[in-house]
Amino acid sequence: MKELVAVLVFGLLLSCRAGGTRAGVELGTDDVSAGASGTDTSTRVVLLGTGTPNAEPDRAGSSLAVVVNGQAYLVDCGPGVVRRAVAASGNGIDALSVEKLTRVFITHLHSDHTLGYPDLIFTPWVLERREPLEAYGPAGLAKMTDHILAAYREDIDVRVDGAEPANADGYKVNVHEVGAGVVYEDANVRVTAFPVRHGDWRQAFGYRFEAADRTVVVSGDTSPCASLVLHAKGCDVLVHEVYSQAGFERRMPVWQRYHSAAHTSTVELAKIARQVQPGLLVLTHQLLWGATPEQMLAEIGESYDGEVRYGRDLDVY
Repeated sequence: MKELVAVLVFGLLLSCRAGGTRAGVELGTDDVSAGASGTDTSTRVVLLGTGTPNAEPDRAGSSLAVVVNGQAYLVDCGPGVVRRAVAASGNGIDALSVEKLTRVFITHLHSDHTLGYPDLIFTPWVLERREPLEAYGPAGLAKMTDHILAAYREDIDVRVDGAEPANADGYKVNVHEVGAGVVYEDANVRVTAFPVRHGDWRQAFGYRFEAADRTVVVSGDTSPCASLVLHAKGCDVLVHEVYSQAGFERRMPVWQRYHSAAHTSTVELAKIARQVQPGLLVLTHQLLWGATPEQMLAEIGESYDGEVRYGRDLDVY
């Protein structure tokens, strides 16, 4: 009898942990170890920061990593990116060890997507990265990089020429200002940049990562646009920004005009997902405005029945 009760209780606990508001639409897990069981050669998506410009203590600034064959490819570098990467490394994603952070793809130059850029340039160098950072992104990235390096010139000089045993290359950055098309390719992955529509930004990108086992598409910040649908069709994982439609309706008209031109509502994202049919839709950069994660998922689930996860920092997919 005791054994039967134990089985029933265990089953109930599993049921409760499954979470979610409906079949296929679930909250994510913030236990990175739950998603870290893939082999070193499998392609994984690690959410480093799911935040917005709002200063939320439980969400770092916009950043994620696509990890293939032990190599991490970062997308964006919002506030907290390096420390989130180290946390993921400590939970089993060795590719995100601080000295291995060597490649980043920036969607656009909004501050909440780039405030961690100086951190990504310097902290891994101080902690023994020996090769330059390879940075890919829109026009203006080279000028931003030059200004950052100029601002920290005295720090660089002290570390390189003083008593500290710093190497002479790990702080350097090879900047690649890109346009639409294939922007990077190595033995692990091919990366394609595609234009997205983000308010007044003249250049903003999403990125498509094609590895041998999975294709991952990252929307960047965008309102609905045909180029995203085209490049995301049939992908294995689509990581997409989103705002709550119910929360949006409570916003002031001036903010409604901005957000409708720069971001994607739950209703619009459900339509995009129906067109794209991704294997998995992961929500990030969530603007709730008083709604709950469960309500946001329900808004999408009203017209999209595919698999959806509400992303949280350090989730792994």
